[in-house]
Amino acid sequence: MKNGYLAPAGFEEQLAQELPEAKRFGRLFLSHPPAQRPLWVQNTWHEPQLISFTSITDAAKKLREIGKLWTFYPYQLVRKGALIQEKLPFFSPKPHPFPCLLPRAPLGSWMLLDDKTLLAAPNTSSPFPNGEPQFLQTPIPPSRAYIKLWELFTLTGQMPKPGELCLEIGASPGSWTWVLTEIKARVTAVDRAPLDPKITPDAFLKKDAFTLDPDPCVDWLFSDAAATPEKLLRWIEKWLLSGSRAKMVCTLKFQGKTDYAIAREFEKIPDSSLMHLAHNKHELTWFRH
Repeated sequence: MKNGYLAPAGFEEQLAQELPEAKRFGRLFLSHPPAQRPLWVQNTWHEPQLISFTSITDAAKKLREIGKLWTFYPYQLVRKGALIQEKLPFFSPKPHPFPCLLPRAPLGSWMLLDDKTLLAAPNTSSPFPNGEPQFLQTPIPPSRAYIKLWELFTLTGQMPKPGELCLEIGASPGSWTWVLTEIKARVTAVDRAPLDPKITPDAFLKKDAFTLDPDPCVDWLFSDAAATPEKLLRWIEKWLLSGSRAKMVCTLKFQGKTDYAIAREFEKIPDSSLMHLAHNKHELTWFRH
């Protein structure tokens, strides 16, 4: 059975490289499950099915028969799709405050292949429309990077507890540090550049973070640093070899082409996962649970 893999907006070619045999519908790639999970996926449509219909009312009726909540993927025939969507149970997602619980209701996705045929998956990998959670934003942090942490914490249901020690490397200008201080964690921020004056961690070390040795007292390690994934991996491996039990959140930032070899090395680390967040750019987020 085939699945549908929805690429992040703007990264369709990266997913096309991972799924060269897939049939493509804009951002959606229809393919048999590959041997390795694709990295550049925003939402997976599980076992989508073809449905023939005779009218807008008939299309909505057939969707209601197999699922309750639906989001329309506007590949083509957008006006007709909107008319069908209007006849489905009302679903109007609003920006979420942080912190928030992950929605529990299954959310299906569908699209029009032509004016009499639709493709629909009642079950998808994300409870957010097209795998893209939206949050109520704040003007306080110095950059929008904070939303990546909000998204990760929401998707995984895990984040530092009050009083846990967090080490953030490459912390300037301080948006991730701000998130961690807001949830009452203890934060040591490290960077050769200063933080924004509004950001006040428990400690700030002005130095090259990659010279730091593993610290068994650290509960969480964070990196959104502008370092090559290879350099980051070598440093993370020192922490793993030291026996550190710290949970780790790192952004793999790619310059030019995606370094799949390094990405897969991160993915092989036990008790970890690698994903593209909706608020990532040409980068992936690695999380050691």
